[in-house]
Amino acid sequence: MSEMAPRQIRIMDTTLRDGEQTQGVSFSPEEKLNIAKLLLEQVRVDRIEVASARVSSGEASAVARIIDWAAERELADRVEVLGFVDGGRSLEWIAGAGGRVINLLAKGSEKHCMGQLGKTLDAHAADVAATVAEARARGLAVNLYLEDWSNGYRDKPAYVFGLLERLAECDIGHVMLPDTLGIMTPAQVSRAITDMVVRFPEVAFDFHPHNDYGLATANVMAAAAAGASGVHCTVNCLGERAGNASLAEVVVNLRDQLGFVTRVDESHLVRASELVSFFSGKRIADNAPIVGADVFTQTAGIHADGDRKGSLYHSRLSPERFARRRKYALGKLAGKASLAKNLERLDIELSDEQQHKVLRRIIELGDSKKTITTEDLPFIIAEVLESKDYHHAELLACSVSSALDLESTASIRIRLDDEVFTSVGSGNGGFDAFTNALARVVKKRGLSLPALLDYEVRIPRGGRTDALTECLITWETEAGELRTRGVHSNQVFAAIAATLRMLNILMHRAHGRAEKASATGRD
Repeated sequence: MSEMAPRQIRIMDTTLRDGEQTQGVSFSPEEKLNIAKLLLEQVRVDRIEVASARVSSGEASAVARIIDWAAERELADRVEVLGFVDGGRSLEWIAGAGGRVINLLAKGSEKHCMGQLGKTLDAHAADVAATVAEARARGLAVNLYLEDWSNGYRDKPAYVFGLLERLAECDIGHVMLPDTLGIMTPAQVSRAITDMVVRFPEVAFDFHPHNDYGLATANVMAAAAAGASGVHCTVNCLGERAGNASLAEVVVNLRDQLGFVTRVDESHLVRASELVSFFSGKRIADNAPIVGADVFTQTAGIHADGDRKGSLYHSRLSPERFARRRKYALGKLAGKASLAKNLERLDIELSDEQQHKVLRRIIELGDSKKTITTEDLPFIIAEVLESKDYHHAELLACSVSSALDLESTASIRIRLDDEVFTSVGSGNGGFDAFTNALARVVKKRGLSLPALLDYEVRIPRGGRTDALTECLITWETEAGELRTRGVHSNQVFAAIAATLRMLNILMHRAHGRAEKASATGRD
């Protein structure tokens, strides 16, 4: 006896309708079109809801552009618009934009029916039925939203059942059951959806969650397990108040936790998230499941070690599914395995001693709460491997201050061999102020700072504003040109690090000459 095929759940994305009800979000027609294209063609959701009828002429234009594009690809039947029982005005608006599907909003609770409309169940059902008939006469397919269904089912289920019984002969596709205020728990969703499916076995029910209690994704799973044929979600959890269920979370959980099938191509979920974030102006949290910047990054060294020895910290939630890759954070919690994983990615080989030095520098930078990326690593390696362990000069404290239309100032405390000096300086910029302060100190030791021939500042590719800065300075010394490097999250302090490296080299040379002269004198 063959096993039953996994059940397919249909995904309706309402980013362009309910998602646009997020405070401060308003997509332009061009933005709506680009999001719609991505959702239907690449992410491959089953349906999209793109607008509410009668919002504006600009909205009608956006809907028309989406439907024109979809019609050329035989996808227009998968583009839906929210409409109302309003004497046919929504129908005219949708038909005028070329729409083919109306999601008709009806009152799913007696409280809304009486409180907002002042009508009885029979009167409201008759109005809905008349609107459905007119929509069908215009050639529009009709789905039915039961607004406030969750409260309606809880407070007076007989009203909900009565409404569906009165509309049983109407030509309705999906009946959408919204948890309009996000009040339900998964257990309540399971019981309610099971009841609806058992009472109306011929009806295709969708579940539409809201995330007010943070339960939207869990409620979607409960609804699907209880027999809902479709579920609604939005990209990045956009939506009224606390938003809806996240498209990425819903799709992945339906597959991994319940074994259901969807049409969605998971490899495009992150791209959709980034596009919607850019157009909406709503930032994605770094720890957002599936799509967040950090969710496939191992920070603790013990995790990197476990992965290196046997993928001990891997799960079905692999980054490769989403066209991403696993990362191993470099910082004060990093260990040898974290560094090894990053070196492997860069195809760089270092000896054990070199790795130890690089890791020590990474931890030093991590203590300043700097997040270090794989892209930063070559800078650190170059800095560590080219430097000698000279400790003649050590900067103990430094304060640099810059202001518009004022000279910059620097105050330093520095150890030169066994003596500690303090100094202040001013100049045209923070680094100039530092070098002027340093010049006063080294002069007391009979030294002078060499001329600066070239000064270069770089950050890794990628354009991150928080990237490490590499400063390369070329100096003119008595022995010829000297090039030193400094790495820091602040470009002024990267230059200061390069300067201190230069000073250590010059002091080392001076000590060598002094020792040689002393030895010659003894001879």
